[in-house]
Amino acid sequence: MNSLKYFHSDETRILTRFGKFFGLDAAPHYLALYNNRLSETPIKSGAQNKEIGMECTVRWQGADAGMSFVAESGSGHAVVMDGAPDAGGRNLGPRPMEMLLAGTGGCTAFDVVLILKRGRHAVSGCEVKLTAERADADPKVFTNVHFHYKVKGRQLKPEVVARAIELSKDKYCSASIMLGKTAEITHDFEIIEEA
Repeated sequence: MNSLKYFHSDETRILTRFGKFFGLDAAPHYLALYNNRLSETPIKSGAQNKEIGMECTVRWQGADAGMSFVAESGSGHAVVMDGAPDAGGRNLGPRPMEMLLAGTGGCTAFDVVLILKRGRHAVSGCEVKLTAERADADPKVFTNVHFHYKVKGRQLKPEVVARAIELSKDKYCSASIMLGKTAEITHDFEIIEEA
């Protein structure tokens, strides 16, 4: 319990600084989120006892914050999103659509690394650059998304990396599979040999 108190007080200090930096009164709110997260139980499914639900709360930070929003995940993490200055934002965080791309990149990179590690391949790095085009008219959905992977390791075979990317694309990466419902998805990769 002492380590929890230490973390709790350290989190208060960090969140207070965060709030002051962004001009927001964030610390009390995040502390309440942290305390609630300790007592919340994830939604479970019958005998398998697996989590089946996911949640996220997005809050506007008020008129003083322009168009800044804080998203709080069910796992207890928070991220600031903001709009462009020409839309009333202060450019304090990524745009919501950028977050969608970032989440998709994180999802597929996670898959590729995990697949390679489980196959006992010597992977030491993975970077995914996503470039996207959007529709001209509202709703401005993504119409094309290209994934460029840079996978670093020792003696990684191209066919093994390609297979990991294919498994992510076709089976595991929920985010890119959802994006594929509105966008054309393309992939390529390069392997960087580690010395």
